[in-house]
Amino acid sequence: MIVVILPAFNEELCLGNLLNSFCEAIEDEKMPCRLIVVNDGSTDRTVDVVRSFTDRIDLELINHLQNKGLAEAIKTGLFQAIETCTNRDIIITMDADNSHLPGLLFRMVRLIREGNDMVIASRYRYGAKIRGLPLHRRFLSYGAAMLFRTILPMQGVRDYTCGYRAYQATLLKKAFQDFGNEFISEPGFSCMVDILLKLRKYSPIIEEVPLILRYDQKQSSSKMNVKKTILQTVSLLLRRRLGL
Repeated sequence: MIVVILPAFNEELCLGNLLNSFCEAIEDEKMPCRLIVVNDGSTDRTVDVVRSFTDRIDLELINHLQNKGLAEAIKTGLFQAIETCTNRDIIITMDADNSHLPGLLFRMVRLIREGNDMVIASRYRYGAKIRGLPLHRRFLSYGAAMLFRTILPMQGVRDYTCGYRAYQATLLKKAFQDFGNEFISEPGFSCMVDILLKLRKYSPIIEEVPLILRYDQKQSSSKMNVKKTILQTVSLLLRRRLGL
């Protein structure tokens, strides 16, 4: 079983197209897939959009009564996934704004089945393509990737921040067992880096696949505070480098 975590905050304009793409991809691939949508206190019609797909796809909706941020939404989704999945299952995290395409996850699943513990959809591998992302955001993302690769290198990893990832369920179960609630302790978008760095403890086999990032299909406003995210990520980097 493939279990997909979709954290969503005010994504009514994007989520319908993404879920429709999921339905088509699952029908094409004939792979069992369950979606866990974590509605993070949305004030628009995100919940209505999700509920309109419950008769087309195996879908579970979890509601946060108020917006708690990406880290808490990811944590809620992963907790639910590991509580309900088997050791053979594969857990996927991805964005709900329609910039991550569902078709790629089946390639990521096959790489897990081939023996990898984790697969990252990377913007920095040959064949990756980016559409619609402002130039300054590309520059900042590339700079952050270079910084992490220099100071805290991980074998097989170039993209430390992309949230489109596939994990062996056993890897995440082990991490939650060891770290408990502190497995995801960094706020906001830096939580994805935090997860990756904590998984270093297990020396996972990691592969990357080139990502086609379709930011031009994103119709909702960006939820990222770029300045705040940079400060949080650099702080995390320094603390981990110093062993704190």
